[in-house]
Amino acid sequence: MLPTVTRMTVVPVAGYDSFLLNLSGGHAPWFIRCVVILEDSAGHRGVGEIPCSDGILQGLDQCEALVVGSSVAALKGTLERVRRRLAANGREERGRQTFDLRVAVHVITAIESALFDLMGQAVALPVADLLGRYGRQRDEVEALGYLFLLGDPARTDLPYPQPEAPRDRWDEVRRREALTPEAVVELARAAHERYGFRDFKLKGGVLEPEREADCIRALHEAFPEARLTLDPNGAWSLEEAVRVLTPIRHMLSYAEDPCGQEQSWSGRETMAEFRRRTGLPTATNMIATDFKQLQYALQVGAVDIPLADCHFWTMQGAVTVGELCHEWGLTWGSHSNNHFDISLAMMTHVAAACPGEITAIDTHWIWQDGQRITREPLPIRDGRLRVPEVPGLGVELDDSKLEQAHRLYRSLDVRQRDDALAMQYLIEGWQFDPKRPALVR
Repeated sequence: MLPTVTRMTVVPVAGYDSFLLNLSGGHAPWFIRCVVILEDSAGHRGVGEIPCSDGILQGLDQCEALVVGSSVAALKGTLERVRRRLAANGREERGRQTFDLRVAVHVITAIESALFDLMGQAVALPVADLLGRYGRQRDEVEALGYLFLLGDPARTDLPYPQPEAPRDRWDEVRRREALTPEAVVELARAAHERYGFRDFKLKGGVLEPEREADCIRALHEAFPEARLTLDPNGAWSLEEAVRVLTPIRHMLSYAEDPCGQEQSWSGRETMAEFRRRTGLPTATNMIATDFKQLQYALQVGAVDIPLADCHFWTMQGAVTVGELCHEWGLTWGSHSNNHFDISLAMMTHVAAACPGEITAIDTHWIWQDGQRITREPLPIRDGRLRVPEVPGLGVELDDSKLEQAHRLYRSLDVRQRDDALAMQYLIEGWQFDPKRPALVR
């Protein structure tokens, strides 16, 4: 008989971040996350990590009674009860920000991860072996170097971290302004030296489209064998996207959300038209974020690579997308946002369980590296993450580091991500506009 869940603990946490620029604005000096810890009658602890907001904390509180007392063996039934309870709160929308604003799917994922962690420990198997129809498909997962244009922290009075004793060039360059092709290449070289990345993604939606294309040209010159992609989060019009990316399409492995909703056209329609006119494969984490949206996106020919982030698809849902991609001749990929090392493990197990062709996964971990809440975060070596062989997620909480991150959260008057805050120092009165790059005002 498998153990039962005896306790559920929710710990909101915070860490420090660089001045990463994107369509939604600029990252604040901190990011907030939520850690869910489940304890069972065998003395094990299972963990999950998701974004944090007041709504998510309330959702987790609503579900505690459904989880505590349940059998680890009955995790699917437990998750279905959680889903139904949260569905009673009403319909939710992703929103047009670069980050997902839903509550229920994140709450489900946190509980799901912790339950699978407990299940893996109970049956002595890694989580990747338990996910999907086929279990683990690979022992290593390729990750890409996720590059950002960076604002100058010195133009603010916000407490952005500064390298006191940098380990290497990466620690230096990830904390200072980077708004030119040369600076982006310097970021890529430093990330390559530390982590061994072979592929790179540049977050766009910040400068004029032509200037971001110039950054891709510089990356291609510096890393001619690398698979490159550019993600403006749908900020560009269809015509801009076609005009700017067609001349560099031979440098790109795919285009991520190059255009989106405009006038009477839906984002799926503009993406489909872009794909037809340029011949470039397309990826998305904006126009296909649930199965119904994915169905419509595929019907109109809008996407080749669904980026199924396990935090807003759930772990099982993300693997299901991977299985569908395998059956339908598509490529699976994964989106990410700022995260600690529990999420890094979650994404690794999910990617390891997806069959067929997958692209290198996104991860923000390189921007948070050095701020662990587990004892031994999964290392990125030669651009790859190795699936742990130990049961469960393969990470163990460091209680002192967790408490430190929780104290930082409590010290902040921040309850939801706000990328507009830091932008006020660069452009007075700055406001988010989903169709205007962040520094184009």
